[in-house]
Amino acid sequence: MSERSRELRDRILHLAEQYFEEEFRAQPFFPGQSAVPVAGKVLDAADLRNLIDASLDCWLTTGRFAAQFERQLARFLDVRGATLVNSGSSANLLAFSALTSPRLGDRALRPGDEVITVAAGFPTTVNPIVQNRCVPVFIDITLPNYQADVSQLDAALSDRTRAIMIAHTLGNPYDLDRVADFAKRHNLWLIEDSCDALGATFKGKKVGTFGDLATISFYPAHHITMGEGGAVVTNSPLLKTLVESFRDWGRDCWCEPGKDNTCGKRFDWQLGDLPCGYDHKYTYSHIGYNLKLTDMQAAIGLSQLEKLPGFIAARRKNFQHLYDGLKPLEDRLLLPESTPDAEPSWFGFPIGVREDAPFDRNRLVRELESHKIATRLLFGGNLTRQPAYKDVDFRAIGDLKNSDFVMRNVFWIGLYPGLTEAMLDYTVDTIRAFAQANSSVQPAR
Repeated sequence: MSERSRELRDRILHLAEQYFEEEFRAQPFFPGQSAVPVAGKVLDAADLRNLIDASLDCWLTTGRFAAQFERQLARFLDVRGATLVNSGSSANLLAFSALTSPRLGDRALRPGDEVITVAAGFPTTVNPIVQNRCVPVFIDITLPNYQADVSQLDAALSDRTRAIMIAHTLGNPYDLDRVADFAKRHNLWLIEDSCDALGATFKGKKVGTFGDLATISFYPAHHITMGEGGAVVTNSPLLKTLVESFRDWGRDCWCEPGKDNTCGKRFDWQLGDLPCGYDHKYTYSHIGYNLKLTDMQAAIGLSQLEKLPGFIAARRKNFQHLYDGLKPLEDRLLLPESTPDAEPSWFGFPIGVREDAPFDRNRLVRELESHKIATRLLFGGNLTRQPAYKDVDFRAIGDLKNSDFVMRNVFWIGLYPGLTEAMLDYTVDTIRAFAQANSSVQPAR
């Protein structure tokens, strides 16, 4: 880069910071008029600076920012490797698909193998199981922590069980001691879907580091954002190589974009039924995809990662603010609890309307939405009742009664770092006023 180019670049980046401060100033909050979002991105001038810095490279695909982000994310989680992808859902697909590789020998997942998961969750935790022609085995959750009911693991086990794939719901870890020990005793793969739980810990150890593979999402609603984006993390060099192969068209070559002959024998391989010396860059060992992200996305993630500890602390503080404010309503509302030995990195604040409450979930949700307080249901509720799974081959353990409770009675509200204390107070006041006004009305079931 010439001195003139460097000077112009510095001026552009400085102006970008000034532009952000001018254009994206914090707006005042007016109760009842301003929105209280359930989630959202929290950006600053450094994020815009990094975005434009990456765009000035005109590289566009995965590059220097992505490589640096992967190293720093792995360092944050204390794992050996992180692989960036274009979404958390893609991360789940790649993590699971990697376990179908023939390179894993007898441990490779095959069609018809069973995979233990939970019924009350997000579809793309389960979809990779179905997409790879394996069979989900649904266990229930426990209330009010909304995590896998580990007492059902033994009942879920069969001679076809080969893996476990479960998410840490809303940033609250499940009992990783029990699940990881069960997986180890029965020689099962364990995939931690940590898309909602970046920075959460169990017995002082970060989630995403207990299993064979873990996944993370960088969608704007999550703990840090790239706009779109995700990652697969692992301590296994072999699994990392397999994930990257499935991500990069299924190719056998592991060269970075723009690089050639990393292996030193690009035209000397003999693989499959290809002629000897067939270009390794065009040799495919898996049925893969193209699920990379751009360097501009990674550049934002890199500056976001520096703010992650503060974001996590804010989420925990906001959780406690909502919990304390709603505690007087515990006779009507089921408030969330963290899993024993866990320190959640809260994604949202789940609320269950008790069966004997004088109102139902739908009425409370409509009240909040009418006051511009955004709500979300707890993902798919009981996934076995979703139309997408009507013709899917699965097993369910027991009656999944708590998953049905989630489907009928549970929703969640926001606690992300972009919410102010005034917004949280307004949310609490609105719920308390509704509960007071409906204290003697019979529930409409």
